[in-house]
Amino acid sequence: MGFIDEIKSNAKQNKKTIILPESEDKRTLQAAEVALKEGIANIILAGDPEKIAKDAKALGVDLTGASIVNPKTSDKLKSYIDLLVELRKAKGMTPEKARELLTTNFLYYGVTMVKAGDADGMVAGACHATADVLRPSLQILKTAPGTKLVSAFFLMVVPNCEYGENGLFVFGDCGLNQNPTSEELAAIAASSAKSFKSLAGKEPVVAMLSHSTKGSAKHADVDKVVEATRIAKENNPELKIDGELQLDAAIVPSIASSKAPGSDVAGNANVLIFPDLDAGNIGYKLVQRLAKAEAYGPLTQGIARPVNDLSRGCSFEDIVGVIAITAVQCQTNK
Repeated sequence: MGFIDEIKSNAKQNKKTIILPESEDKRTLQAAEVALKEGIANIILAGDPEKIAKDAKALGVDLTGASIVNPKTSDKLKSYIDLLVELRKAKGMTPEKARELLTTNFLYYGVTMVKAGDADGMVAGACHATADVLRPSLQILKTAPGTKLVSAFFLMVVPNCEYGENGLFVFGDCGLNQNPTSEELAAIAASSAKSFKSLAGKEPVVAMLSHSTKGSAKHADVDKVVEATRIAKENNPELKIDGELQLDAAIVPSIASSKAPGSDVAGNANVLIFPDLDAGNIGYKLVQRLAKAEAYGPLTQGIARPVNDLSRGCSFEDIVGVIAITAVQCQTNK
């Protein structure tokens, strides 16, 4: 059984409700059909029921079992308006502004639905930018208790790979924080380790990546990673974290033995923390395209309830995978 199949199996054990606010996108409708047929999650689609039915028929998609809610006519609209005003009144939110947001921007409706407990999580981003998905999430759901930073990671499943957890890795941050400080990198490392543990059920082994291994190069960028490693270890003494490590030293045992002897992380890392967004984004796309890896994400971590972003280049199969991952995150969300 492949990893994503295991995730789907886990999702089925305690089925959660996922809101998909991008019903105008055909990939979303196709993914909803698969998720429903496979029993991965209860699915809510936001949009005009007549248009959704018309689009589904044109695609040959069967949405039997999906709940379809029209934000403009929903009987929950008034309570959602009141909730949004209460949450954002200090920022000048009025009932009129709340009504407009909820009935014209379905991302806000979806997040408010999660906040109200009418859905467990949300998946969006097939036709919206990351900022558009995260803005209502941070405004309404806010950060999880004890979390200093919201970040993004990719779950990478590399075929025929002996490295990591049999080819399974978490890459962070590859989708959100442009040039994190040492403190922010340490927070990303802690969140990414938690994400790996919750999704893979295995011990996270975290490598703080750099172009240097254990002082082999001198530069301010290296110093940032060294300091991030120190902070991460201090704040998370129970975790296996080490750095600074070059990628080969992080995952290849034979190279680790010469470049970082004595490290309990080098050669065994399954969680890779990139020093900045450029490195992370380039890194995951190289692995995805050249190694033909499955790349699920950018998945968010640090938001109070599970909300996950999608790449706008995603396939409907990718969306199904993210629905399953989000459902499993909902199971472990406290």
